[in-house]
Amino acid sequence: MAFDRIRRALVLGAALSTVAGMALAQSVAGQYRVEGRNPDGSAYSGSVVISEQDNAVQFNWRVGASTYLGSGTRNGDVIWVNWGSQYPVVYVLMPSGQLHGTWENGTALERLLP
Repeated sequence: MAFDRIRRALVLGAALSTVAGMALAQSVAGQYRVEGRNPDGSAYSGSVVISEQDNAVQFNWRVGASTYLGSGTRNGDVIWVNWGSQYPVVYVLMPSGQLHGTWENGTALERLLP
């Protein structure tokens, strides 16, 4: 399944980024378009504004009529964001500047496009 391949790529990307210690990665601060898949497979879209200071990140998502706030940490190209759910969102910064992530313990996917 395509989601399984994406999840494996995210895990591999996170591991490689952590091992490489890419602390000097590009800033992720800015506004992004959000595209995602919920755990049930339904699609959603919206926007997110990210602020970053040192290794701390703040996320402000807007999806439909709902807003979500999250804060987290960054280690090189891997970002963990706690947003009020049991499981964090985990993103990997791609060379293109996009953030590819998974949430709800890997059952949902999200892509942020600058």
